Amino acid sequence: MLLMSSPPAVTETLTVGQVELVLLPQRAIYVESLKLLLVSDVHLGKAETFQHHGLPVPSQVNDATLQRLEGLCAQYSPEHLWILGDLFHGREGMADGVIDAWLRFLHRTQVSAHLILGNHDRRLQDTLNQLSVDCLVDAVEVEGVLFSHEPDVDGERLNICGHIHPCFRLTMGCDRLRLPCFHWQPRQQRLTLPAFGEFTGGYDIALAAGETAYVVAEEAVVGFGR
Repeated sequence: MLLMSSPPAVTETLTVGQVELVLLPQRAIYVESLKLLLVSDVHLGKAETFQHHGLPVPSQVNDATLQRLEGLCAQYSPEHLWILGDLFHGREGMADGVIDAWLRFLHRTQVSAHLILGNHDRRLQDTLNQLSVDCLVDAVEVEGVLFSHEPDVDGERLNICGHIHPCFRLTMGCDRLRLPCFHWQPRQQRLTLPAFGEFTGGYDIALAAGETAYVVAEEAVVGFGR
C-alpha cells in the first residue's frame, strides 16, 4: 500500500529592517538569526478554569497545545522560547496535571523559556517563578525588537505582541471563513500574533490601508493585504 506523505507546511517570511521573521502555520514565529521561537496567549489551564465553574470542558486541549509547541521545538531547535503573555489562563486553572505537563515539556525540550506576563498571569508571578520560566513584568527589547503582551504605541521600533487574538474573515462567494491571523501594521511597525492555545477566542480585525492579515489555514500561512 502506498502511503501518502503530508504536504510541507507553507510559511510566510516578513523582513523588517534586518530582522527576518518566519510566520508559521502553528501560530508561532521563528527568528533564525536569534535562535528563538515566539508564541503568545497559550492559556494553559483554561479548560480547568471552566471546570472549576462547573462547565465540562475536556482537559485534552492542554496536551494538544503543548504537543504542537514541542513539535516546533523539535523542528527548529530554538535556544529560547519567548511567550508574549498569558501562558496560564488563571489561578483556578493551575491544577497539578497542567503544571506537570508544562514541566515535562520543558524537561523534554530543554528550551530556555521567557514569559512576559500578560493580563491573565500577572497575578501568578510568585507561582510561575517556581516553574522554570523567566518571568518579566514589562516589555523587553531584544536586538532592537520590542517584545510585549499588549501592543506598544510609540511605533519607533518593531513591536511584536499578542493579547488581541486577531482573526480575519474571508468571503469567497457563498463561503465565509473566520481564521486566526498574524496582523502586520507597517505604519505602527507592529506585528500581532494569533493566540497559540487550542481553546481561545478571537477578535475580528479590519485592515487599514497598507496592512496585511497573514491568515493561518491548516498547514499554510497566506497573506491578504489592503
